[in-house]
Amino acid sequence: MDLKIEDVDDLCTGAAFLGAGGGGDPYIGGLMVKEELRAGRRIRILDPDEIDDDLLVIPTAMMGAPTVLLEKIPSGDEPLRALQAVETALGRRADATMPTEVGGINSTIPLFVGARLGLPVIDADGQGRAFPELQMETFAIEGIAGTPMGIADEKGDFATIRTEDHHRMEWIARGITIRMGGTAYFANYPMRGAEVKRASVKHTLTLARRIGAIIRTARARRIDPFEELETFLATTSYGVARRIFSGKITDLDRQTDRGFTLGQVTISPDGPGADCVIAFQNENLSAKADGALLAIVPDIITVLDSETAAPITNETLRYGQRVTVMAVGVPPIMRSERALRQFGPAAFGLADTYVPLGPF
Repeated sequence: MDLKIEDVDDLCTGAAFLGAGGGGDPYIGGLMVKEELRAGRRIRILDPDEIDDDLLVIPTAMMGAPTVLLEKIPSGDEPLRALQAVETALGRRADATMPTEVGGINSTIPLFVGARLGLPVIDADGQGRAFPELQMETFAIEGIAGTPMGIADEKGDFATIRTEDHHRMEWIARGITIRMGGTAYFANYPMRGAEVKRASVKHTLTLARRIGAIIRTARARRIDPFEELETFLATTSYGVARRIFSGKITDLDRQTDRGFTLGQVTISPDGPGADCVIAFQNENLSAKADGALLAIVPDIITVLDSETAAPITNETLRYGQRVTVMAVGVPPIMRSERALRQFGPAAFGLADTYVPLGPF
């Protein structure tokens, strides 16, 4: 399947929804992809179930604080240099690329790379949403080596990282990203097609595009987009989606620190009742009201405009916005015991125990 220019906005909207408030606003990445398509380049999307087992796939993405991305616009060369650094380390050219995460701008970076280099893009990723750290991948859970990893910035600087430890890969790359100005672009977890089939969350680019289309067409048809999303997501491997809070943003604590966007947002209800407080590290981690847990990682917590259902990323949250908070379950590969050790509540230092959203 080829990605068409008319699909890009829907995909970006869905990616922002799945990004759980983080992943970087996909708007900039969407513009980059559209320019490639307008230039006549092709973006082929491959079904992960149908790829050759020996295909060499090198994922590409952005890392860093999403707030920095608002002012530090990519040149477009960064992910290309990162990918080429991995190819040089492996001594072989990539046959395809794919997202490390479907959320936010990282749904679009591999599309741009695929268009510019003539590489197909696999319809799958390693998170099924967005997470802030490089070891928080289904790839890592399934034993795929994270390096060699290439990382590059807009100034032409790049580095190659080699380590056998996924957490150390994150630690080294985070330090480089901070010194590159708070954001950088990378390629890591090189793998074969057989490993993609075993270790990825499948068909997530298609899922993002479908979510975006639901939000767009529901508005046009004057039907409830939240109800449409709940109905659709219940038919997917994510299993459940529901509205957990609505109201107005009345307080926001947001800062850039250690290469992340950290803080919390407070939403006051329209009527009587306790405020909802959402804590985030790039992505939303937990939602609580009067101390009671409403949702927690790895489930997706996403903040949407109450009128349009447009997803609001954490770097664009503002006082006074009227919002609806939705929570979405995650696929089984993301709820295993090994997965929860990698990106469950304890991985973020949270004392709460993971409680799935609903029956699966």
